[in-house]
Amino acid sequence: MTGYGIASSDYANAKYTVEIKSLNSKFLELALKLPKVFSDKELIIRNDCSKQIERGKVNLTFTIEYPDTGKKVAAIDKVLLKLYYNQLKLAAEELNDNGTNLLQLALTFPDVINYEEDTVSEEEWQHLYTTFSAAMESFQTFRKDEGAVLQKDLVLRITNIMDSLKLVEEQDPKRLPVIRERLAQLLDEYVGKENTDQNRLEQELIFYIDKLDVTEEKIRLKSHCDYFLEALKSSDANGKKLGFISQEIGREINTMGSKANDAQIQQIVVRMKEELEKIKEQLLNVL
Repeated sequence: MTGYGIASSDYANAKYTVEIKSLNSKFLELALKLPKVFSDKELIIRNDCSKQIERGKVNLTFTIEYPDTGKKVAAIDKVLLKLYYNQLKLAAEELNDNGTNLLQLALTFPDVINYEEDTVSEEEWQHLYTTFSAAMESFQTFRKDEGAVLQKDLVLRITNIMDSLKLVEEQDPKRLPVIRERLAQLLDEYVGKENTDQNRLEQELIFYIDKLDVTEEKIRLKSHCDYFLEALKSSDANGKKLGFISQEIGREINTMGSKANDAQIQQIVVRMKEELEKIKEQLLNVL
């Protein structure tokens, strides 16, 4: 969800600039800086951002540079100024005050000085909105380009996990005979072969080895990886779905590691976990 977009244009001797920056976030957090004269358009901008950006910590800044911003003239209401001044002068005489700075004081009274409020035309708003749309297009292009890189990396990580799964499948048939032989040796050592009920031993071995079987985990892990790649190809915003699938992938990998009881398989599982952690980090950038 990281992204950046900027657009500038000129209109009526003024320069319009719209800049959009975003970082990762589970929800849309929009910090909007809009010129006061366009404050009534804020809801329109927010609604557009909600539809197009969806998620992310977004800073959206509108800047308008006018060439003559310092040349605005204030209007003085002389009638009201004289009224306030005379009242102040009369009060000063009654209080035997020297009445210094009465004019400056009168100028601070309400409505004596009026500043012409800035107004904008619908045409100016449309021009600003067009600039905003251009910045948004640049922003989305940035995110699509980054998304293509992320997609390539995620496919690589899932492929690495599936390749590791193939190694587990190769190692798995070698694992159970070794476990069976090790258990038989332990019984012979501590119980004695002549004291062992072979029928009971076979039953217990079948029960114990069944608990170590990872066939279901291998099947489910393969299914989750395939589903992940399928969801990754979708044009919809599947960041949350991919997050849920990665959780399921992690669950199967953890279970496989705990049931393996084999050093080589557990080493492979560690590599799977490393790839999965990289996937989870990258998913923070996916809508």
